[in-house]
Amino acid sequence: MQFDSTQPIWLQLIGEFSRRIVAGEWRPGARIPAVRDLAAELQVNPNTIQRAFAELEREQLVRSERTSGRFVTDDAARISTLRRRLVADAADAFSSRAIGVGLSLTEAQTLLEARWDHDDHDDAALRGAAGG
Repeated sequence: MQFDSTQPIWLQLIGEFSRRIVAGEWRPGARIPAVRDLAAELQVNPNTIQRAFAELEREQLVRSERTSGRFVTDDAARISTLRRRLVADAADAFSSRAIGVGLSLTEAQTLLEARWDHDDHDDAALRGAAGG
């Protein structure tokens, strides 16, 4: 993961961890990797990981079990809401940029449809909306 120097790392981690949840990389009810492991993987301070998790716990997307670690919520509705929010954020950014460069709605839709099935695309828009 590459970090954006204009935004606090812990906020970007919230975005990345949210993306992992909605993309199914971290499945509902699954144990999340340990803070130390994630800190090593992402090359950040463990306290920064902890801060991101504290916010995800506040949003009830993850839960801590004192002796077992952290787990993704089992609440499918909460995950679905998060997914819609992340995609809505990406749509807002796309539409703002399209309007800003003078694209019509039809041109923007055509561009989106062309990208929808593009072989080389990944979840970059979702990562961007998630802050990562």
